[in-house]
Amino acid sequence: MNWVLLILAGFCEILGVAMINKLNRDRKVTSLLMLIASFGVSFALLTLAMQTLPMGTAYAIWTGVGAAGGALVGMFFFGEPKSGLRILFITLVLGSAIGLKLVA
Repeated sequence: MNWVLLILAGFCEILGVAMINKLNRDRKVTSLLMLIASFGVSFALLTLAMQTLPMGTAYAIWTGVGAAGGALVGMFFFGEPKSGLRILFITLVLGSAIGLKLVA
């Protein structure tokens, strides 16, 4: 169950990063509230997941999911470049997170 919470925390982190970009573009209160809520939920879920998961593993996976997801959201929703090298390095980040899960 804690792995599910950790992955959900990562998805909330992705939403928070997307809301930072959206807030920079439109300066709406709803974007700010979504940013605060998504990061708040992300930290809460990370805290719950770390009750049984090792801190280093949980944090690495959380940041990996957030970083890779943020890059993908940027490419697909905000018009950022979709180069082969970017996709390679996103794959490496996700592969590293999966590797940590396998050895934890």
